[in-house]
Amino acid sequence: MARWMAFFGALRREIHDDVQAALKRDPAARNRVEVILTYPGVHALIAYRFAHALDRRGLPLAARMLSHLARMLTGVEIHPKAVIGQGLFIDHGMGVVIGETAVIGDRCHLLQGVTLGGTSTRREKRHPTLGNDVLVGAGAKLIGAITVGDGARIGAGSVVVQSVPPHATVVGVPGHVIAYTNNSNDTVERLPDPEWDRMQALEDRIDLLEARLAEATAALEASRTPGPTR
Repeated sequence: MARWMAFFGALRREIHDDVQAALKRDPAARNRVEVILTYPGVHALIAYRFAHALDRRGLPLAARMLSHLARMLTGVEIHPKAVIGQGLFIDHGMGVVIGETAVIGDRCHLLQGVTLGGTSTRREKRHPTLGNDVLVGAGAKLIGAITVGDGARIGAGSVVVQSVPPHATVVGVPGHVIAYTNNSNDTVERLPDPEWDRMQALEDRIDLLEARLAEATAALEASRTPGPTR
């Protein structure tokens, strides 16, 4: 009896942290009841907590069935063998995929459409590992057994296939580091981005040429306008 009480007590603490994470990070969240009843990301995490516990106790089929049901109901797919820390917030939730060997630290934040996917077909570590306080933007794809350091931020739509240092900001396809932040998320160093600089220079050049073309066209039209007759 004491063993089961400890089991449900641990689950209750984990679910409480997940609900608190939604209240803390979503300004639209008004109270615990609203979060518990209407947030699919929280529903998916609650189902995952139970499925993960079942898997650890030697009931993998029951765990997979529960995760499959949660996927149908919430649009979020979390493999029962994935390891997820405390206080994860899955914002909006739809389309999120967390693979079998993925590891997620504490207080992370995933938005809709995020994939923590694998590239290998071998039974090995093949999904990403996220540190603590990692933010992954909408539609970002993190592929392979890469490591994302504590406090890193992945921009929306990025495709990340290499490990990310702590407190780095990554954007693009493929993803590349554009800045580093401190623990308070204030940018302390912005790195040069040659590709962006080149694109900006091309845009400036196009604007200049368009302005000159407009001036030449106006001058040509003025020269063709007949003068006043006497």
